[in-house]
Amino acid sequence: MAISKNIRTYYQGQWHDGDVSVIKAADHGSWLGSTVFDGARFAHGLTPDLDKHCARLNNSARALMVTPTVETSDMVQIVREGLKGFAANAAVYIRPIYWGIDGGMSAIVPAENSTGFAISLEEVPMAAPDASATLTRTQFRRPVLEDAVVNAKAGCLYPNNARMLVEARAKGFTNALVADALGNVAETATSNVFMVKDGEVFTPIPNGTFLAGITRARHIENMRAEGIVVHEEVMNFDQFHAADEIFLSGNMMKVTPVTAFDNTSYQAGPITRRVRDMYWDWAASSAR
Repeated sequence: MAISKNIRTYYQGQWHDGDVSVIKAADHGSWLGSTVFDGARFAHGLTPDLDKHCARLNNSARALMVTPTVETSDMVQIVREGLKGFAANAAVYIRPIYWGIDGGMSAIVPAENSTGFAISLEEVPMAAPDASATLTRTQFRRPVLEDAVVNAKAGCLYPNNARMLVEARAKGFTNALVADALGNVAETATSNVFMVKDGEVFTPIPNGTFLAGITRARHIENMRAEGIVVHEEVMNFDQFHAADEIFLSGNMMKVTPVTAFDNTSYQAGPITRRVRDMYWDWAASSAR
């Protein structure tokens, strides 16, 4: 699923220009969905938390019973080598991927030590400064661990997110604010979510139904270091309607202000802007 035409692919030990075919029709990953990936960013000459994203890929693989084959530090170095093929001012989406190749135990379980690995580097611009999102509710919910591998960034989870997005866009919104199995707010269809009320920040507490993202954790750490009070708690939809600000947190765009949740409107407020500035200030300082 190429977003742009400027792509480099790492496969079988070397970098290739273009979107290279890497998976076979009979591979476990294409047949039975044993694919995991992660997403990091190269922007402003920086690769924030690249090591954490590579480490999470290995953890996701284990959760899906796929054997990881590349150490985190080695993966980081492979990515840095591949990024040399892009302009220094490019914005690149960094997507390392594992998938099962052979099957064991009647083919359903991925065979141990039979793993495909690739990295896709794709030039994708960061969002414009005035970009925003609008939210609505959806009938679809986040699953629980007993139903799905929600402790992995797994490709098999995303058709459910796609249903959420299709429903939201059919209603005229860009994203969906999603409930967990108990009806509490979990995240959006594509990202973690924060709200601001009376100068304090609130976000749904991780409860095993969604990935508490690496960028989410970085925002929380940055805000607390600057004296902003951040609450992680069980949250309901009424709290979001009563919010002063709402913003989304994800690796692709880092911070996205929300301007509407159904019939409630918001401005891109001062804390949202401050969180974005703090993120890139932290990224620059950590690279020194």
